[in-house]
Amino acid sequence: MSDARATVLARIRSALGSAPVVPDIPRDYRRTGELPPGDPALLEQLVDRLLDYKATVVRTSPDRLAADLVRTLRETMPEGGRLLVPPALPAAWSVPGTAVVDDGTLDATALDDFAGVLTACAAAVAETGTIALDGGPDQGRRAITLVPDRHFCVVRADQVVQTVPDLLHRLTPTSPLTLISGPSATSDIELNRVEGVHGPRTLVVLVLS
Repeated sequence: MSDARATVLARIRSALGSAPVVPDIPRDYRRTGELPPGDPALLEQLVDRLLDYKATVVRTSPDRLAADLVRTLRETMPEGGRLLVPPALPAAWSVPGTAVVDDGTLDATALDDFAGVLTACAAAVAETGTIALDGGPDQGRRAITLVPDRHFCVVRADQVVQTVPDLLHRLTPTSPLTLISGPSATSDIELNRVEGVHGPRTLVVLVLS
């Protein structure tokens, strides 16, 4: 194996020569969508993609969010299941008093004892149905959204953009980014879909219009 690797690398070095020239990278790809963030058409497209990914979507509004959140948690969480939240969720969300605020000390074993986690998001892209987290105070560290079996995520209308370049423009590359497209799932083994492999088995998205 090591001889084969050496042979391949030697051929690459020979092909490049002593002073390889880096070609210009074309930048003429589509950089922005035609619709502004939060456009109703984008919200409809995001919901369509999320449902196709087998996520649960709750359409809500600022005046209904607290009640819809309580109802959704009651319907989705198991009896006696504990909810984890990041350090700085908006007070208007009326998070249940029994929710535990993550202080950064819980390891994977402790996080696995929680039935669900509730967070905000950094942005979402309608064309791919992808939600981005960047470790902000209202989202918390990556581990809390990867270990518990249920992820409840609130997405504001103004956070929904049209294209992936639009999304990346809003994110800081050095932040701990997590991109979520539906519940964690794989079909690697004989094309049988298995959910909950690399993250939460259940994704509930509350789209805040």
